[in-house]
Amino acid sequence: MLDRVIEEWGGHEDLWVFGYGSLIWRPEFDHTERRPARVHGWHRALKMWSRVNRGTPQNPGLVFGLLSGGSVQGMVFRIPAADGLEALGRLWLREMPTGVYDPRWLDCITPGGTVRALAFTLSRRSPNFTGELSEARYREIFASATGRFGTSIDYARQTLLELQRHAIHDAALARLVRLAAADLAAAADSDTAAPGLSPSDAPPDTCQNFLEKP
Repeated sequence: MLDRVIEEWGGHEDLWVFGYGSLIWRPEFDHTERRPARVHGWHRALKMWSRVNRGTPQNPGLVFGLLSGGSVQGMVFRIPAADGLEALGRLWLREMPTGVYDPRWLDCITPGGTVRALAFTLSRRSPNFTGELSEARYREIFASATGRFGTSIDYARQTLLELQRHAIHDAALARLVRLAAADLAAAADSDTAAPGLSPSDAPPDTCQNFLEKP
């Protein structure tokens, strides 16, 4: 699949990559330009099982996939043609160790014009697609799932903060993070109310810290 992507790119022009999740705040490749971008026909969704990075096979976590339908705002990164092969190799090690995504070239609308960028999409036929999850299920996952790169909720929160930093609004993601923040605040209130805990021992505004800490 990597060979196909390299052939489709051609190597003669700069390589563009579309980020919609953690690539926005942790691209892990050098780039000479970054632009806000919108893609029509696809949307960002926290509906992909993660059994290594943000969870385990026994307790899977969640990461973002790019699902068909709607539209999505993210960022495109420009990589010089001379560095494209190396960048693709690093991307493959990170995004495609088990071939979970379907790499596609998508038209990304940017303030400087439309660019054709590589994006990692998710098929609803994939065994890694979660299907529809209830709010209660999201809460369970956020409360317990963790993998080699940390927890699912930290991943979701970091993505939301970076989107907000670039004035990108994602109401669905914001709602999920608020749910987790409310659960964390409720747990903190419960601990505060435990016998023998004085008001001076109470934690700070947990919900606010949860949303704002880097």
